[in-house]
Amino acid sequence: MSKLRVAGIGFTAVTALALAACSSNDSASSGSSSSAPAPAPSSSMSAPMSSAASGDGVTTNADVFGPACSQLPQGSAPGSLDSMGPQPVASAASTNPLLTKLVAAVKATNLVDTLNSQQAITVFAPADPAFQALGDAKFAELAGKPDQLAPILQYHVVGKRYDAKGLESAKSVESLNTAGGPVKIEGSGENMTVNGAKVLCGNIPTKNATVFVIDKVLTPGTNKN
Repeated sequence: MSKLRVAGIGFTAVTALALAACSSNDSASSGSSSSAPAPAPSSSMSAPMSSAASGDGVTTNADVFGPACSQLPQGSAPGSLDSMGPQPVASAASTNPLLTKLVAAVKATNLVDTLNSQQAITVFAPADPAFQALGDAKFAELAGKPDQLAPILQYHVVGKRYDAKGLESAKSVESLNTAGGPVKIEGSGENMTVNGAKVLCGNIPTKNATVFVIDKVLTPGTNKN
């Protein structure tokens, strides 16, 4: 994780922009033979199901929830849950149609390999509309200043893998940008928020990360003091 930490960079010039990478899982939940079959891996869910495993934050396609999940490609197409699941998070995000701006920011700061090499992380990934308030000119300006953009992106990455239930229990998590203060989690299921940002598609699994697509860019320092 030390490769991601960037100290001594002021946040006032860039109060909105972020990193994360949204993805999905390779282990789809197969159709149940019981009377209440699980939804297909590529379909959107209205609420998170019981997450996989024993508190390690790893999820399956069946755990994905949120209104924007239906916008992901279906089946095994690039950007679908089945396609992204086996890939590390930055690579998976590069095929996700919801995250083109975020991917551009990650590439601008040369964080692709760094993110892909992490073992178990959580990513809060702002969807493309979250960047619209910045405007193209501001986005281009920030992309040209990787030393200022990097700590903002780091604030969207948690150095531990959480699923939705784990976040709900934690209530507050530390990002890789420790100087930015904690990230506050409130609510649960489709009512969950991350520093007030709504979860558009959550519990998305990739090879090394659980991803939550959110509707706002997180601002470092929001919850300090």
